[in-house]
Amino acid sequence: MIIAGIPAYNEEKTIARVVLQAQRYVDMVIVCDDGSTDLTAEIAEKLGAKVLRHEKNMGKGFALKTLFAHALKLDPTAIVTLDADGQHNPSEIEKLVKPITDGKADVVIGSRFVGESILEASLYRKIGLRAINWLSRRASKSKVVDTQSGFRAYSPRAAQILAVYESSGYGVELEQLAKAAENGLKVVEVPATVRYKGLERTSKKHPLSHGQELIATVLRLMVEERPLVFLGVPGVVSLLTGVLFGLWMLQIYALEGRIITNIALASVAFILIGFFMVSTAITLYALIRLLAKTKNST
Repeated sequence: MIIAGIPAYNEEKTIARVVLQAQRYVDMVIVCDDGSTDLTAEIAEKLGAKVLRHEKNMGKGFALKTLFAHALKLDPTAIVTLDADGQHNPSEIEKLVKPITDGKADVVIGSRFVGESILEASLYRKIGLRAINWLSRRASKSKVVDTQSGFRAYSPRAAQILAVYESSGYGVELEQLAKAAENGLKVVEVPATVRYKGLERTSKKHPLSHGQELIATVLRLMVEERPLVFLGVPGVVSLLTGVLFGLWMLQIYALEGRIITNIALASVAFILIGFFMVSTAITLYALIRLLAKTKNST
């Protein structure tokens, strides 16, 4: 059984076309209505899709968790996820699923940047995607070119592993890649058609807000992977800066008999921040080592 999972939030204008087209290539379509205030859920349900509802908007990450949890109960051969705004082409579902049914991949990504893929987007969006992908590959230790594509196919084993993550919003795709690399899952990309032009709106978030969320996920993954480098080193620098400010303050006091309040406060602030960063880095490093040992022993 091939199942298509569609996270949707206020997509009443496009959900019908996406559901109807997807039904031609899968055995079952499941829509997670993520707290929509329009007729998204009603339209999808009338067209034969299984609709799962969130009482309030919880983000794409939560919607995907709900979809995975329900789909895995149905013993699927593969699970495909695609967006509800019509940017993905459901006719390419078969192309995504084939490497999984052939046993050649655990996760397949419909990529906007490989082979003969077609990306209809503005110049600023293309530049932004390239920059985010560059950062994401370094954070996730993945060679995937299109790290942000939501058009994906999963084997049941991959779906079970990748359904556990922290991101509630658009950072979910990046976090999944990091977990896939960590668990040795085979990820492949196939060319996909992605259409932005002509869509009323391609994201429910402002591009800057979307970008900030992705960058926050990148930074979190980098810190979790190498806390001594990304927290410990800046922490030591902050401590040394605080000590230098303190010595400067003492020198002024010795020469002039007065304390410069601003310098004293700067010294205390840098020392406290540095101490916090170093202690956090050491704690995270110890926890990561402990978790790694526990995982290797099981």
